[in-house]
Amino acid sequence: MVKADAELRLQAVIDTAIDGIITIDEQGIVETLNPAAAELFGFDAQDVIGHNIKMLMPSPYFEEHDFYIRRYLDSGKPHIIGIGREVEGKRKDGTVFPLRLAVSEVFLEGKRIFTGIIHDLSDVNSAKEKILRLNRELEEQNAELDRKVHERTEKLAKVVDQLLATNKKLGKEIHDRQAVEEALRLSEKELKETLDKEKELSQLKSRFVSMASHEFRTPLSTILSSIELVELLEKPDQKDKRVKHIDRIKNAVSHLTSILTDFLSLSRLEEGRIQFQPQHLNIRDFCLDVVDELKNHLKTDQKLNYTGQNDDQDAFLDKNVLRHILSNLLINASKYSGEGSLIDFKLKITQGKIYIAVQDEGIGIPKEDQKHLFTRFFRANNVENIKGTGLGLHIVKRYLDLMKGEIEFKSPAPGMDKGTIFTVFIPINQDL
Repeated sequence: MVKADAELRLQAVIDTAIDGIITIDEQGIVETLNPAAAELFGFDAQDVIGHNIKMLMPSPYFEEHDFYIRRYLDSGKPHIIGIGREVEGKRKDGTVFPLRLAVSEVFLEGKRIFTGIIHDLSDVNSAKEKILRLNRELEEQNAELDRKVHERTEKLAKVVDQLLATNKKLGKEIHDRQAVEEALRLSEKELKETLDKEKELSQLKSRFVSMASHEFRTPLSTILSSIELVELLEKPDQKDKRVKHIDRIKNAVSHLTSILTDFLSLSRLEEGRIQFQPQHLNIRDFCLDVVDELKNHLKTDQKLNYTGQNDDQDAFLDKNVLRHILSNLLINASKYSGEGSLIDFKLKITQGKIYIAVQDEGIGIPKEDQKHLFTRFFRANNVENIKGTGLGLHIVKRYLDLMKGEIEFKSPAPGMDKGTIFTVFIPINQDL
């Protein structure tokens, strides 16, 4: 009775399975197929049972199937048994559709049978084709965007050249513009190669397209609108308005330069073209210089407090890489904290290592996002309205890996209900 109940339960499971299940004997003759399989191929069960399974296969599977069975029976070496693979099936009406087939071998009462589990991939493949089509459309849109960016950049160059003749204060903007153009020329090939390598990662590509579209379009729109307004403000009493729009251009160009710097850094890291150039430097003097440089990046009434312990000594490090790491952590602390907040920057040298801690009073990192924090182009779900590329911490992590350093974080910061603390460990001597 127990055996009969078990058989009834097994049959019920097979009959109600959403995937097709078919069994055949050693000659390829169908012994059973469940309702899902019958519906999938458009046959009644009695039309298939007792016939060779290849009646459900299009060419070339139809012609090759008997050979596969004979080869296995003769050699005992499985080629598809126990391995799922994508093949094609043929319905009663002759239509061919994609499916995933998993074949297993079973011995029952001295008899060998083969069981195939079939899953229809029509919807999956249709979704893949849709994704490929959307990717092609995105690439076409990006090409058009590149063309417009090029045209607008040329227009910007002409306007800035005109302003340079009447206002010496625009010298910095011209320099920044030239730096952006040079960076664009230098990074075009590198960025394309990087994107080509990542083409198969659709999720990563979607993040990149979304971020780049927003981060480039916003400052460019600001520049173009300000340039057009500056062209209209020709009267002497409109100088203050001109200066206001010129400042907007400065900020937008600076933002673009920052974005391109991140892209260039990532590209060089990916291609292994980072060349470390260690030199002797005084840690305390270096940190004070970094703090002084970043004062202009702080929000209103924000304070950056540096505390050093045993830091008045020389280290042998690449100062550019170290500056990039510190600047990124400190600027992030300012960016994600409110006005009037405190940023605590502590450094200690002991046992041949530099210990750096940067603590803020910001919005913190959601717990569910923390595992992705150092991933390329990743941004937490609570920073959608704050500018950023999602590359900074990834680049910091890559630099630290090359320097045999480490980075840790806690959010919320210890003893607080918000904020984040990043801790970095770096060997004091980098002879790489």
